[in-house]
Amino acid sequence: MHVYIDIMARTVSALLAFLLIARFLGKQTVSNMTFHDFVSGITMGAIAANFAFNEKIPIMHFVTCLIIFTIISFVFSWMSLKSHRARKWISGTPTVVIDQGKIMEENMKTIKYTLDSLTQSLREKDIFNLEEVEYAILEPNGKISVKKKPEYQNVTRKDLNLPFPPTSAFPIELIMDGQIMEKNLKENGIKREWLVNQIHGNGKNITDVFYAVKASNGRLVFDYYQDHLSSPIDQE
Repeated sequence: MHVYIDIMARTVSALLAFLLIARFLGKQTVSNMTFHDFVSGITMGAIAANFAFNEKIPIMHFVTCLIIFTIISFVFSWMSLKSHRARKWISGTPTVVIDQGKIMEENMKTIKYTLDSLTQSLREKDIFNLEEVEYAILEPNGKISVKKKPEYQNVTRKDLNLPFPPTSAFPIELIMDGQIMEKNLKENGIKREWLVNQIHGNGKNITDVFYAVKASNGRLVFDYYQDHLSSPIDQE
């Protein structure tokens, strides 16, 4: 029984420790899977797994490894911010895979990028015909950026000389999971009494509201716990 408690404690400790490290290193570490992030993720997983299940590893060894890993990751991130050359080595560089509508076979061979991977990435961007593409660049995080040929680009309001709508505001979440977001109300100068009156005006109470948001056009949108759907798909 003691063994299971020890494993549970080690697993929880490893999880909490790496959550703290991820928050310390910032969102960049988890937002894009570059070379550095890929190696960091594998290393973090290996350290956590060994600490959780290998009883022979003393806690101080785990802590020491954790500190060293955090310092190295922080230094790499700092170097990436300060030096373009270091950033190229640590995170990698973009690679052109289509140039002026022509597939760059040599570039793809260099980065071990197959034609199947290219066509799949293009389909994910709703491009099923290669002749629509003027330029395609494989980014360091493995995603592809595409510039279509002019004849295949989407038409904009500016192209059609249509009037522009007024600048819209960012949506404001007022209620989430049935809880009023007091911080959002305060930061945007919205009175709690006003929100309550709006809810009552719809014949509902606060306890009925699952989600409420002030949309970009200023309208209030509510989703209730009981939506009274005639044929809910997820019924058991």
